[in-house]
Amino acid sequence: MCSRTGRWASVTDPSTWSTHAAASATGAPLGFVLGDGIGCIDLDGCLDEHGIPNEAARVLLAYYEGSYVEVSPSGRGLHIWGTAVPQRGFKRMWRGQRIEFYSQGRYITVTENVYQDGNLAPL
Repeated sequence: MCSRTGRWASVTDPSTWSTHAAASATGAPLGFVLGDGIGCIDLDGCLDEHGIPNEAARVLLAYYEGSYVEVSPSGRGLHIWGTAVPQRGFKRMWRGQRIEFYSQGRYITVTENVYQDGNLAPL
């Protein structure tokens, strides 16, 4: 949400973007517009009711060990955050897991519900 207008922000219009502090003050869900070297891998439905990742997610978490990972808004998915060259995003199935990757022109919700503390490592 744009803190100045109260309307939803646009991924293509930087004038609608806000700082973390300003966006937090609105009480609306927070998000981040990907680009400028920041990307995200989105794993929907990879956690069971106890927060245990499925096999595909465990493989990816091991590969991206040391990366910052948050639980998605649903509580059943993960967002792996990192650095990435801006490129066309993709959606695909891998080992039965739907994987989405984006590094530009997309908005990803930020929950601050840390699953794995870490850094913005290369994706």
